[in-house]
Amino acid sequence: MNGTKTIRAVARFLGAAVASLILGAAAVAIGIMLASRASDGIGPKGKFFTVGKGETVQRVAKSLESKGLIRSAITFRALSKISGDDSDLKAGTYRIEPGMDSMKILEEFVSGKQALCKVTVPEGYTLGQIARLLEELDVVKGADFLKAATSKPLLEKLGIPADSAEGYLYPDTYFFPADYTSEPIVEAMVATFRERVAAIPEAAALSPAELHDRIILASIVEREYKDPAEAPLMASVFYNRIRIRMALQSCATVVYVITERLGKPHPEVIYDRDLKLKDPYNTYEHRGLPPGPISNPGMTSLRAVFYPAATHYLYFRLINGETGNHHFSATLEEHIDSRTLYIKRIGV
Repeated sequence: MNGTKTIRAVARFLGAAVASLILGAAAVAIGIMLASRASDGIGPKGKFFTVGKGETVQRVAKSLESKGLIRSAITFRALSKISGDDSDLKAGTYRIEPGMDSMKILEEFVSGKQALCKVTVPEGYTLGQIARLLEELDVVKGADFLKAATSKPLLEKLGIPADSAEGYLYPDTYFFPADYTSEPIVEAMVATFRERVAAIPEAAALSPAELHDRIILASIVEREYKDPAEAPLMASVFYNRIRIRMALQSCATVVYVITERLGKPHPEVIYDRDLKLKDPYNTYEHRGLPPGPISNPGMTSLRAVFYPAATHYLYFRLINGETGNHHFSATLEEHIDSRTLYIKRIGV
């Protein structure tokens, strides 16, 4: 064991008592008590803390104490002096977890091992749901993310022919630095979307507007299917309806109007009055595709709209509430024997 490691080991073993002795006998009893309760102020989820570039140990210690992450700035400074780390703090953002004492926090700052926030976005999440998820995980404020995702300059930069990034925020698991801002997060999610779509050869031949239409339809399929095997069948139903200028009549678009456009809770049941809501996204009231995507689709739905099943189906209805399986039919007579409206629930 070299000298530095020995010093650190001693400092960890003796803790604040040794540090306090160096600073003066008057602080010994206080130092022992404070060091033993160094993490009392940290909540169950932990907190993020940023060490600024060129920031001194004295200033860092004072900031840690003021935020309730340590109980004594004096103890923290003394431990950094004893261990020889008082000039080795690395700038960055760190996650201070419950149970971390002053020495452990100091070691994190010296290691430079910055915090990364794991964010898993489920398939079919809307822009609003992603914003709420990011805020719940303390990554960014939801309002800031929504602002970035609807920023006209950013959308133009990313080649998105729409008023928001809805549909282009690929559902996946991401690791973002804790001090990230919203725009890089939007860029990262859109970049992942581009990478995934590039795996579909037919996508390369489409114009941005043509691709956008595919994304809109994929976003509807995403919110309708539960069994992946049914996604291409659902895509065929919608394509067949578009071809004969029949309304898509997707319940998923009605739910989108209720939850995302009107800001109401997710409905348990869709009523006849809901099907008559006056909104351009309501595909019971308006023929053709809605103005934009209603969710952020995954590969199952994206592939389904590029490779739909070859059918004459115009209808599908739920036949198993547990599995989410549907019966597909080509005639209204076959379809009419059930009026069940299936609502796929995602993140609610």
